[in-house]
Amino acid sequence: MIKRIRLFRTDCTDPYRNLAAEQCLLETAPEDSCTLYLWQNRHTVVIGRNQNAWRECRTAKLEADGGFLARRLSGGGAVFHDLGNLNFTFLVHKKDYDLSRQLGVIARACRALGIPAEPSGRNDLLADGRKFSGNAFYTHGGRSYHHGTLLVDADLSQMGRYLSPSRAKLESKGVASVPARVVNLRELRPELTIAGMEDALEAAFQEAYGLPAEQLAASALDEERVAALAARNAGWDWLYGQETACTLQCVDRFAWGDIELRLTVEGGTVVRASVYTDAMDWTLAPAVEEALTGCRFRLEDMAQRLCAAGLAEGAGEDLRCLLARQNL
Repeated sequence: MIKRIRLFRTDCTDPYRNLAAEQCLLETAPEDSCTLYLWQNRHTVVIGRNQNAWRECRTAKLEADGGFLARRLSGGGAVFHDLGNLNFTFLVHKKDYDLSRQLGVIARACRALGIPAEPSGRNDLLADGRKFSGNAFYTHGGRSYHHGTLLVDADLSQMGRYLSPSRAKLESKGVASVPARVVNLRELRPELTIAGMEDALEAAFQEAYGLPAEQLAASALDEERVAALAARNAGWDWLYGQETACTLQCVDRFAWGDIELRLTVEGGTVVRASVYTDAMDWTLAPAVEEALTGCRFRLEDMAQRLCAAGLAEGAGEDLRCLLARQNL
């Protein structure tokens, strides 16, 4: 039974620290309590625990634009976060987990703002028949969280810019996202702000549980633990080195001949490169295969390997352009 509720609002927009704070809040959640965490990420694509980053996101474009790729603990699909998006997390002991009550807080806040909201299936909330909130779930060590996004005034065009699979034939064992029709809440209530949404959620949280919310400060978190988790969240192994696997296949024709490039990727590394070409230079295929095998599956790393291989007739630059066009 919930006997106390806690609210943690942060102005941090670093996705790696925010996800670390979320995990830390889960690990330390007291019994008989419910914590509501409100947070924002800047220019970030967040993928689910079991997704393949390259299938879900144009990672090279995101990186070139100064954005961040992040992986969360929960399952579900890929989402784009900017400062027009507000994230929420409910954290409780498993015995007190109540999805209907938690979703009720969001719906109550929306209704208080004059926005009718209704659940759709298990994961979404709709307004005007369109999705404004997607939800995901995680349980570990007897504690659970339910978190989601709230589209307040997000740049929806950026979703299409980054949340698209490679143009190449990319086979993957990861979980794929499903597109949906979405709406910003500000379209339905033009004067709505992020701060106004946070205030409405705080009021609805207290009303739904019939308790005053204790305000948590950042100092309540173990900074050493948060820093360690943030470092993990930003690391290559966490972002790309999961047990997902994929095969990239792309073809093109250049002045020196046709080429078909196949890369088998496991744990974020090219474990096998196969090249098929009618180039007159018989050394091209084995040189490319040797250069890319063992390389990180990242455009910059592969381009450096191709450049260092000293391929003739500008083939190295041609292949770099071929890979760049795949929107990896």
